Amino acid sequence: MTVTARKPPSEKPISNPSVGQAINKPRLEAETMLLDKQARLAAAAGDLDQAGRAILALLDCERRLAGAGPQVLQLIKPRS
Repeated sequence: MTVTARKPPSEKPISNPSVGQAINKPRLEAETMLLDKQARLAAAAGDLDQAGRAILALLDCERRLAGAGPQVLQLIKPRS
């Protein structure tokens, strides 16, 4: 008999029907913190290209996190 470990509820992927894939919210939150730190370090070192790339990646992660929950229109009128 094999026993599989269950993931804690906080790590359950959130389904995003508009993208058709699951979003791992804790992973995205950790990635945003890492990218923020990278952008700040690159800016402090004067590497503006690297800082800009990290900021754009950070904004993408924040956008995906914001879209992870149910959308207002989906709550008001279900899709048919």
